[in-house]
Amino acid sequence: MINHPAGPPARPRVDLDDGTPPRPGHGLAPLPARRRSRMRSRPRLARLAVMMAAFVCAACGLVYELELVALGDYLLGDTVTQTSVVLSVMVFAMGLGSLLAKRLTRRPATAFALVECALALTGGLSVLALYSCWAWLGRYQAAMVGLTCLIGILIGAEIPLLMTLVQRIRREDAGRAAADLFAADYVGALIGGLAFPFLILPTLGPGDGALLTGAVNAVAGAALVLWLFREEPAPRIRRLLWGGCLLVLGLLAAAAAGSDAIERAARHALYGGQVRFATRSRHQEIVLTGPAEGPLRLYLDGRLAVCGPDEYRASEGLVHPAMAAGPDTRILLLGGGDGLALREVLRHRGVRSVRLVDADPVLPRLARTDPGLAGLGGHSLDDPRVHTTAADPMAWLRGAGANASEDDGPYDVVLADLPAPADGGPVKFHSQEFYGLATRLLSPGGRIAVRAGSDLDGLWRIDSGLRTAGLQTAPYAVPGSPSATCRPGPPDVSGQNYLLAAATRPPLALAPDASPPRALTPDTLRTSSARLTALRPVRPPAALTLLSPH
Repeated sequence: MINHPAGPPARPRVDLDDGTPPRPGHGLAPLPARRRSRMRSRPRLARLAVMMAAFVCAACGLVYELELVALGDYLLGDTVTQTSVVLSVMVFAMGLGSLLAKRLTRRPATAFALVECALALTGGLSVLALYSCWAWLGRYQAAMVGLTCLIGILIGAEIPLLMTLVQRIRREDAGRAAADLFAADYVGALIGGLAFPFLILPTLGPGDGALLTGAVNAVAGAALVLWLFREEPAPRIRRLLWGGCLLVLGLLAAAAAGSDAIERAARHALYGGQVRFATRSRHQEIVLTGPAEGPLRLYLDGRLAVCGPDEYRASEGLVHPAMAAGPDTRILLLGGGDGLALREVLRHRGVRSVRLVDADPVLPRLARTDPGLAGLGGHSLDDPRVHTTAADPMAWLRGAGANASEDDGPYDVVLADLPAPADGGPVKFHSQEFYGLATRLLSPGGRIAVRAGSDLDGLWRIDSGLRTAGLQTAPYAVPGSPSATCRPGPPDVSGQNYLLAAATRPPLALAPDASPPRALTPDTLRTSSARLTALRPVRPPAALTLLSPH
């Protein structure tokens, strides 16, 4: 005979401190009603608070990620590599953090508060720490990987802990709870991802943006634990958590107060003591050094872009051969916001209008207002014939090609005053697509002049891109380095290579309507062109394209 128990079967008791069923033989009593009422009296409001914490923490986590990508792009260039390293390391570390969080779920509220304090401090200080490593130690890549891994581990620990806290408020199906939590997480990531380029970066920059994000992160984590789940930590632990949160906020505030001093010290170590101007715009870091009487040095994203005593070699080499090969009434200058190539253009008496297109409006403004740089450029940006447009050159070419009647075109000369890929320039500005767009704006007999750097392989790849766009090319070189005076060690005598392209092979000469350049003579042009033509490969390398940039 089977004896049936009276009443409904007993439910396993649950330890409300950690949300897990008790071990056999270790029944745990639930929390007293006076302690759990704060969480359970209004479960919907409590769940909403947890979801909001997940939302805020996800937004902060994505901002940290984007800060690291942006800083790597500023300091090292090669956006694809920096993005790939940060994203891959971050995702791996998040998985590792989720595994490690399993050991923290017995006291999820306390563990979550500690994780958020550590994440706020690490993420908030990450930009200043990496900038310091780049400036003083030269170990940026290793430091970036290490910091990315640590931030990823801390971000990965958030979801398991938040899931445990949700279940402590009200037991429900795990799938439904996970769906709500991940929805809040993904929406927060969306908001953080949109806020970074449109709000945080333009108004605060990477350094202060990371510090503010860290402060928001710390407040969100502390508010959730020390208000909603304050029953879990013992009074002594709760006081320590309060102290830890306040300490993190104090450290972030101190770092924000001293960030300018840190940047000045780092720039002093990198560029010397005579920094005239330094800023980090939306597009690049711009640093101008040197005394008022010169020599000036202009650094863009840490790359020496202009060396005052030698810059004429680069400017004259780009401009004068192109201006001599045909009509020069209407000129399109892509890049060249420093006004130096523009100075050479305006020396030709036939010029009637110049359209200068540069992505960063800060650089042309600096070239107008800084006495030293403005004087070096001959105050060319103040000439009434010059019309400046702040736009990405490639995006502008697409729009100008579709709306040619709205611009000055067609153009007699297009000058691509953009660094070659070997010198850190973006590949898209030397791609087949870029040259195809530029060719559409040429007038009959129009020419394109391009910097090709000192690398021969890069020269022939650019040459292939111009030829694929339907142009004939003439390579030439300017002897001497445009930065010899500003670089230590023996002078670079290799020279810089250029390409002049037109529908028919353009002649290499110097125009009589401008004073003779210092860096070029007709003989050096012809000699260098013959030498480079003889070195042209029988099977030139493929052109750079947006889908095949190597």
